[in-house]
Amino acid sequence: MPNDIHSLLSVLNQPLCILITTHHKPDADALGSSLGWAHVLKARGHEVTVVVPNDFPAFLDWMPGRLEVVDYEQSKEEALGVLHRADLVCCLDFNDLNRNNELGEKIRQSGKPVLMVDHHPYPKNFATYTYHKIEASSTCELILDLCNDLGWMEAVSLVAGTCLYAGLVTDTGSFRFPSCTPNTHRWAAKLQEMGVLHFQVHEAIFDQTPVEILRFLGHCFLNCLKVLPEWHTAYIVVTQQDLNDFGVRTGDTEGLVNYALNLKGMRFASVIIDRGVQVKLSFRSKGNVPANQFAITYFDGGGHLNAAGGQSGDSLEQTEARFLKALEIFAPQYLV
Repeated sequence: MPNDIHSLLSVLNQPLCILITTHHKPDADALGSSLGWAHVLKARGHEVTVVVPNDFPAFLDWMPGRLEVVDYEQSKEEALGVLHRADLVCCLDFNDLNRNNELGEKIRQSGKPVLMVDHHPYPKNFATYTYHKIEASSTCELILDLCNDLGWMEAVSLVAGTCLYAGLVTDTGSFRFPSCTPNTHRWAAKLQEMGVLHFQVHEAIFDQTPVEILRFLGHCFLNCLKVLPEWHTAYIVVTQQDLNDFGVRTGDTEGLVNYALNLKGMRFASVIIDRGVQVKLSFRSKGNVPANQFAITYFDGGGHLNAAGGQSGDSLEQTEARFLKALEIFAPQYLV
């Protein structure tokens, strides 16, 4: 068994007050693993509260337990009260407290024992207990592995499994990314055998697009997409005005970068978005093109081999220029 499983089991064998949190702007794997783990812990007799650092996409509102989630930005006093009472803090789907924004610093200052469950490379050394495997497709897969290692599979209820299936399907690109392994498929099959309605989860996540966002996507493809065939790269630049014109909210740009990578002949793709305070960048790649290394080297970011992100404090125009200059260095080694 990996990591600190035996020590963790001895700690979790007594009822605890537990805070579960995840990275800022949680996606389906972040929220799915947090709520799935919360349902499991509650079934084992623990008092559990999920606290997210800020809001998450509306297309995740269907998840069982979502209404009990505390948004730190909206309810700081309540969130800090949960942290004060907590016997254990579970940090899911991130491995650096900076990814948890202000809440991460509060966790650091609290001195509370921390369990980190994560599949991203280069973890920081802040956790008391770790359950970390970069070969896992998602943190939801890791939660299932952890429950199995703890001997807790009976606590994985239908509602827990439904939440966890969301991370399996999204972090694997509907089971098509290289991160999807036989273990991923086995867990997906197990959850379906338990009664998880996989088609309903897929519909809840992918088939709820507002018409304004379809128009936004059309605008991006027509006016914002740039293709660099000599470097097998495509990228999309989105301005604040674009976001305002189409009423784009949290989560609405999720997956936009994949459209650029889907173009014939492309091996590297990016979306560059002006979020006001910062410019955010998403990177995707194919094969052995290290999107995470590009993010780390040039945009203070990180992530997986084929999926990463970064940020820039420069203007949108300056950030695009930096991106192109970085490509001049990166492309000869990986893209030509």
